[in-house]
Amino acid sequence: MSDRTILITGAAGEIGHGLINALAGQPGVRLIAMDLREVPEELHHKVDSVHQGDICDRAFIEHVISLHRVNEVMHLAALLSTSAERAPEQAHEVNVQGTFNLMRTAAEQAQAYDEPVRFIFPSTIAIYGVEPSEKDELGPIREFQALRPITMYGANKLYCEAMGRYYGRYYRSITRGDRRPPIDFRCLRLPGIISADTLPVGGTSDYVPEMIHASARGEACVCFVRPDTSLPWMMMPECVEAILKLAKAPPLARCVYNVASFSATAGEFAEAVQRHFPGAELSFEPHAGRQSLVDTWPADVDCLRAREDWGYEPQWTLEQAMTQYIVPTVRARYGQAPAPEGAIT
Repeated sequence: MSDRTILITGAAGEIGHGLINALAGQPGVRLIAMDLREVPEELHHKVDSVHQGDICDRAFIEHVISLHRVNEVMHLAALLSTSAERAPEQAHEVNVQGTFNLMRTAAEQAQAYDEPVRFIFPSTIAIYGVEPSEKDELGPIREFQALRPITMYGANKLYCEAMGRYYGRYYRSITRGDRRPPIDFRCLRLPGIISADTLPVGGTSDYVPEMIHASARGEACVCFVRPDTSLPWMMMPECVEAILKLAKAPPLARCVYNVASFSATAGEFAEAVQRHFPGAELSFEPHAGRQSLVDTWPADVDCLRAREDWGYEPQWTLEQAMTQYIVPTVRARYGQAPAPEGAIT
C-alpha cells in the first residue's frame, strides 16, 4: 500500500485527532477528513481535504469516496454507548446505516477500479454480554465468547462486524466467480480508552477520564460505578498505534481482534489518581442504569490473536500509564508545572 488515500470518518473526535497527527506528512499518504461536526482548524493543514456531512447521507458518501478515489477507510464515526442508550433509534441510523453506506460505497469503488478497499473498523467490548456471576470463571474473554450485547451500541457494533466479515469474505459468493472480495475488513474491539488531551463525551467507560480531568482541574468528581468495577483499558496513543499497525499488516486470515493494555478497577484508578494529584476529591455514587451496562462487559480480554497475527503488544501497566502519559500530558493541558523532583510522577 505505497499510495494510500485514507478517508477518516469522525475525524473531529479523540481517535481522529490522534490518527491525523500520526499520519500527516507520511510519504504516499493522502488524508481525507470527514465529520458531522466542524473539523478543528488546527487539523486542516494536516489533511488534504475536509468534508463536513452526515454518513447517513449516501449521496454525500458516494461523492467523497469517488472524488478522492479512496482506497482505505478508517471509520471512527459513531454514537457512543451512553449517548446511544438515550437515543437508540438515532444510534442505529448512525452506527448501522452509516456504516452500511460506507461499506457499500467502498465495495462499489473497489469493483470499479479492481482494487480492494481496506476498511478499518474500531468496535468495542460492549459487543460482549457477560453474566456477572461468570466473569471469574471465564477469565479474559476471547473473540468468540459471550457475544450477547445488551446495549444498542453493542448490538450495532456486533452487527457491523458481521457485515464487514461478509463484505471481506463472502460478498456475492454465489455470483462473484474468482473475483476477490471488494473489502479488506479489519476490526479492533477496543476497551476503555483514556485520552489526556481531549475531554470524554458519551462513553460508558468515561468515568476514569472524568476523574482524571476533574482532579487535574482541582474539581470534585463523582464516579458513576462501584469501586470494584473492573474493565480492560488502553491509552489513546496505544489505541492510535494499534489501529495504524493493524492497517499496515499484510493480509490476515482473521478480521476481528481484541486489544487492551491492562485491566483495572475504578477503585484502583481512583487510588492512582489521588497518589499523583494529592487532595483529589473522588467519590462513588453508582448510577443503576450505567452500572448495569458495565457489569455485562468483561473484566479483561484475551489479546492472543492480535499478538500472533500482527504483532500487537500492550505498552503500559496502570502505574506506567499514569507516570509516562496521563499525568505529564494532563498537567500540560491545564497549564500546570511538572511534578517536583522526587514526587511520585
